[in-house]
Amino acid sequence: MTFEQGERMTPSRRAVLAAMAGSALAGCAGPQSTANGVASATGSPSAPAAIATGTSAPASSPSATAPSASGAVTRADIVARYGHAVPHTWGFDAPTVVHALPTATRVIALTFDACGGPGGSGYDRALIDFLRRREIPATLFINSRWIDANPAVFRRLAAEPLFEIANHGTRHRPLSVTGRSAYGIPGTRSAAEVYDEIAGNRTKLTRLLGAPPRFFRSGTAYCDDVAARIVNALGERFVSFMVNGDGGATFTPEQVRSTVAGAPGGSIVIGHMNHPRGGTARGIAAAVPRLLATGHSFTRLSDALH
Repeated sequence: MTFEQGERMTPSRRAVLAAMAGSALAGCAGPQSTANGVASATGSPSAPAAIATGTSAPASSPSATAPSASGAVTRADIVARYGHAVPHTWGFDAPTVVHALPTATRVIALTFDACGGPGGSGYDRALIDFLRRREIPATLFINSRWIDANPAVFRRLAAEPLFEIANHGTRHRPLSVTGRSAYGIPGTRSAAEVYDEIAGNRTKLTRLLGAPPRFFRSGTAYCDDVAARIVNALGERFVSFMVNGDGGATFTPEQVRSTVAGAPGGSIVIGHMNHPRGGTARGIAAAVPRLLATGHSFTRLSDALH
């Protein structure tokens, strides 16, 4: 991973990234892959007035001439503006990427990715039911393929004010303009493919929710700085994480509990809601009461990032 000159990480941030880089993250299966990296965030309205009853637009590439969900920036615009841009960073820390809440108080944002595809389209009902019972808000980063595999579940989640829906991409790709990969998952190869990865699911979510998502997280959460700027150009904010809560859905319940319970105030925690056999649900169910007992509270991203 490279960083632009002058960019620094705190010791705690460096430790989190080192731990993440040193483990095999298997949160969501990628194209022709049985295991992949981390990923997922938010940005839908609190309670959409009307949710479509069908699944959604196909995940094919948007037309070069059709406007994106923002109604302004087209694929051709993105290619013209970023097609020859050279990236200088790769990893979790591109400029403009959000890793933490703008507060030092005891507020934590839980975010859960639903990655879709082979091995990644499950639904952790126990996790979501726990959040409902305890009235814990969360941001759900949902991939286009997961929506197609779980249309009824998606409609229910999207209608609940407790949760907000964010964009987790169309094909769950690391976001690169040069084809860089992460955890064996091939990344997008150009500015045009970056547009497709963002806008395909953005269009789907906009139709299903009635408004465009505010936040984006790529498959594996990896991106380069050019791709991160494209996310912004399409009207979304790239949200990464401070605390890797479930190690890409590979942690045991005790590992999830200890990691999440130790999250400092202002943390954005990443976990997964698409692996019901993993340790995420039990670990979160053990960590949340401890955090509440020590004066912590929880927030959706849209309620903390303005």
